[in-house]
Amino acid sequence: MSTFKAYLTSQEGKTSKTELVDYTVDQLDAGEVLINVEYSTVNYKDALSATGAGRIIRRFPCIGGIDLAGVVESSADAKFKPGDKVIAHSYDVGVAHHGGYAQKARIPAAWLVPVPSGMSTFDAMTYGTAGFTAAQAVHRMQHDGLHPAMGPVLVNGATGGVGMVAIEILAKLGYDVVAVTGKEKDVELLKSIGAKSVLIRGQFEMTEKPLGSETYAGAVDNLGGEQLSWLTRVMKVGGTIASVGLAQGWEVKTTVMPFILRGVSLLGIDSVNCPMGLRRELWAKLAGEWKCDKLSAHCRTVSFAELPTVFDAYVKGAVTGRTVVQVRD
Repeated sequence: MSTFKAYLTSQEGKTSKTELVDYTVDQLDAGEVLINVEYSTVNYKDALSATGAGRIIRRFPCIGGIDLAGVVESSADAKFKPGDKVIAHSYDVGVAHHGGYAQKARIPAAWLVPVPSGMSTFDAMTYGTAGFTAAQAVHRMQHDGLHPAMGPVLVNGATGGVGMVAIEILAKLGYDVVAVTGKEKDVELLKSIGAKSVLIRGQFEMTEKPLGSETYAGAVDNLGGEQLSWLTRVMKVGGTIASVGLAQGWEVKTTVMPFILRGVSLLGIDSVNCPMGLRRELWAKLAGEWKCDKLSAHCRTVSFAELPTVFDAYVKGAVTGRTVVQVRD
């Protein structure tokens, strides 16, 4: 039986080990659709998983990679046929079901999104889970009533995958975007993709009063912790915050005052359980009206063999832009 390369995470005692191995189709998890994986990506979640810095994988051994794009090799479900280009992300992919860091994947048909017209498998993975999450955040904020005339929208963690896609989408929709980053060297980059202004983390005061000056109509928060706590205090009346990550911490220390005196909404963005109808709608927008034309200039592509070398920089917060993994030559 022929083999293919896979990046497998296993557990030895209380520690995890991740390595490139030879795998067979029979070793893959169950699913109706067998896919020849062309591209995957590196997300913060992938880095935590591969390095053991976070308890992400729920079942060992598991092939990592929480997203993938490729071509259907065979399908037991009539909705997909050989040659179809598909995207898989969220659900249990890469955490409790073998994921995108392998040259083949077997995925339940109910988890798959057809690659939209006008988008290639490479394009899809320039967004990946991070870009999809950004799109979902913007969708939820607008559904909650946010519109450009209400005022500026802040995006923190601005040089990461979620942040950069959120900035470009929001700017395309006419919002005044304020980017927050700890990387002074990337100020001009952030302005080039649509940020109207850039704040350097640590160089501006974050009020601890229950209510601060009404400053932002919306915010996409990647960090949690102190940054999210501060954001709740400086939102305008009717403002919306989309919470998408916890890189700075999982606790939020605030009061009910922003919520009952200003009507602020804190929106949880859960890309894992996003309904399939909305999932397809958002991917179609990323291929069309929300297409991020400037994103590819800030993506690097690494070979499958290089994959083990990229994770540490993600854990340390030292990466700007997106990383696409070319799983097949």
